[in-house]
Amino acid sequence: MFTKNKIKSELDLEQHELLEHAQTRIKQKKRLYVHFVIFLIGSVFMIFINKILNYWATYDWFIWAITFWAFLFVIHTINVFVTQKFMGQAWERSQREKLVKKQKKRIAEMQKEIETDFPLSQVNKSIEPKGL
Repeated sequence: MFTKNKIKSELDLEQHELLEHAQTRIKQKKRLYVHFVIFLIGSVFMIFINKILNYWATYDWFIWAITFWAFLFVIHTINVFVTQKFMGQAWERSQREKLVKKQKKRIAEMQKEIETDFPLSQVNKSIEPKGL
Protein backbone atom coordinates (compact mmCIF):
# COMPACT_ATOMS: atom_id res chain seq x y z
CA MET A 1 0.00 0.00 0.00
CA PHE A 2 2.78 2.41 0.88
CA THR A 3 4.91 1.35 -2.08
CA LYS A 4 2.31 2.40 -4.63
CA ASN A 5 2.31 5.94 -3.30
CA LYS A 6 6.11 6.03 -3.32
CA ILE A 7 6.30 4.78 -6.91
CA LYS A 8 3.60 7.23 -7.95
CA SER A 9 5.38 10.15 -6.27
CA GLU A 10 8.67 9.22 -8.01
CA LEU A 11 6.87 9.14 -11.36
CA ASP A 12 5.18 12.44 -10.62
CA LEU A 13 8.55 13.96 -9.70
CA GLU A 14 10.12 12.63 -12.91
CA GLN A 15 7.20 13.89 -15.00
CA HIS A 16 7.44 17.25 -13.25
CA GLU A 17 11.16 17.48 -14.10
CA LEU A 18 10.44 16.59 -17.74
CA LEU A 19 7.68 19.18 -17.88
CA GLU A 20 9.94 21.87 -16.39
CA HIS A 21 12.69 21.02 -18.88
CA ALA A 22 10.22 21.21 -21.77
CA GLN A 23 8.95 24.58 -20.54
CA THR A 24 12.46 26.04 -20.32
CA ARG A 25 13.27 24.79 -23.83
CA ILE A 26 10.07 26.35 -25.15
CA LYS A 27 10.97 29.66 -23.48
CA GLN A 28 14.48 29.54 -24.98
CA LYS A 29 13.15 28.91 -28.48
CA LYS A 30 10.47 31.57 -28.10
CA ARG A 31 13.09 34.13 -27.04
CA LEU A 32 15.19 33.17 -30.06
CA TYR A 33 12.25 33.68 -32.43
CA VAL A 34 11.44 37.03 -30.81
CA HIS A 35 15.10 37.98 -31.19
CA PHE A 36 14.92 37.09 -34.89
CA VAL A 37 11.80 39.22 -35.45
CA ILE A 38 13.35 42.17 -33.62
CA PHE A 39 16.52 41.67 -35.66
CA LEU A 40 14.57 41.87 -38.92
CA ILE A 41 12.57 44.93 -37.83
CA GLY A 42 15.71 46.61 -36.48
CA SER A 43 17.62 45.91 -39.69
CA VAL A 44 14.89 47.43 -41.85
CA PHE A 45 14.72 50.40 -39.49
CA MET A 46 18.50 50.98 -39.68
CA ILE A 47 18.43 50.81 -43.48
CA PHE A 48 15.49 53.25 -43.47
CA ILE A 49 17.37 55.70 -41.23
CA ASN A 50 20.54 55.54 -43.31
CA LYS A 51 19.10 55.56 -46.83
CA ILE A 52 15.73 57.32 -46.61
CA LEU A 53 16.36 59.82 -43.82
CA ASN A 54 19.95 60.36 -45.02
CA TYR A 55 21.49 60.03 -41.57
CA TRP A 56 25.23 59.73 -42.32
CA ALA A 57 24.25 59.09 -45.92
CA THR A 58 27.84 59.23 -47.14
CA TYR A 59 28.70 56.06 -45.23
CA ASP A 60 26.72 52.80 -45.14
CA TRP A 61 27.02 52.26 -41.39
CA PHE A 62 23.93 50.04 -41.26
CA ILE A 63 25.93 47.20 -42.87
CA TRP A 64 28.31 47.05 -39.90
CA ALA A 65 25.49 47.33 -37.37
CA ILE A 66 23.46 44.57 -39.03
CA THR A 67 26.55 42.36 -39.36
CA PHE A 68 27.35 42.76 -35.67
CA TRP A 69 23.74 42.08 -34.70
CA ALA A 70 23.66 39.01 -36.98
CA PHE A 71 26.79 37.73 -35.25
CA LEU A 72 25.05 38.09 -31.87
CA PHE A 73 22.00 36.32 -33.27
CA VAL A 74 24.15 33.41 -34.49
CA ILE A 75 25.69 33.12 -31.02
CA HIS A 76 22.19 33.07 -29.53
CA THR A 77 21.13 30.36 -32.00
CA ILE A 78 24.19 28.24 -31.20
CA ASN A 79 23.44 28.61 -27.50
CA VAL A 80 19.84 27.44 -27.91
CA PHE A 81 20.29 24.58 -30.38
CA VAL A 82 23.88 23.33 -30.08
CA THR A 83 25.10 24.06 -26.57
CA GLN A 84 21.93 22.76 -24.94
CA LYS A 85 22.46 19.35 -26.52
CA PHE A 86 25.94 19.01 -25.03
CA MET A 87 25.23 20.76 -21.76
CA GLY A 88 21.63 19.71 -21.33
CA GLN A 89 19.75 18.07 -18.52
CA ALA A 90 21.99 15.00 -18.25
CA TRP A 91 25.12 17.17 -18.03
CA GLU A 92 23.52 19.33 -15.33
CA ARG A 93 22.55 16.23 -13.37
CA SER A 94 26.07 14.78 -13.51
CA GLN A 95 27.59 18.12 -12.45
CA ARG A 96 25.13 18.35 -9.56
CA GLU A 97 25.98 14.80 -8.45
CA LYS A 98 29.70 15.57 -8.57
CA LEU A 99 29.23 18.68 -6.43
CA VAL A 100 27.05 16.83 -3.91
CA LYS A 101 29.63 14.04 -3.66
CA LYS A 102 32.40 16.60 -3.18
CA GLN A 103 30.43 18.39 -0.46
CA LYS A 104 29.65 15.13 1.35
CA LYS A 105 33.35 14.22 1.27
CA ARG A 106 34.29 17.64 2.65
CA ILE A 107 31.67 17.36 5.43
CA ALA A 108 32.96 13.88 6.35
CA GLU A 109 36.54 15.22 6.51
CA MET A 110 35.46 18.10 8.73
CA GLN A 111 33.54 15.75 11.02
CA LYS A 112 36.56 13.47 11.29
CA GLU A 113 38.77 16.46 12.10
CA ILE A 114 36.37 17.66 14.78
CA GLU A 115 36.19 14.20 16.33
CA THR A 116 39.98 13.95 16.49
CA ASP A 117 40.42 17.47 17.91
CA PHE A 118 37.56 17.20 20.39
CA PRO A 119 36.95 13.58 21.36
CA LEU A 120 33.44 12.85 22.55
CA SER A 121 34.64 11.33 25.84
CA GLN A 122 36.34 14.59 26.91
CA VAL A 123 33.29 16.64 25.97
CA ASN A 124 31.00 14.41 28.05
CA LYS A 125 33.27 14.67 31.11
CA SER A 126 33.27 18.43 31.03
CA ILE A 127 29.48 18.59 30.56
CA GLU A 128 28.52 16.16 33.34
CA PRO A 129 27.14 17.86 36.45
CA LYS A 130 29.54 17.68 39.45
CA GLY A 131 26.95 17.41 42.18
CA LEU A 132 25.69 13.91 41.41
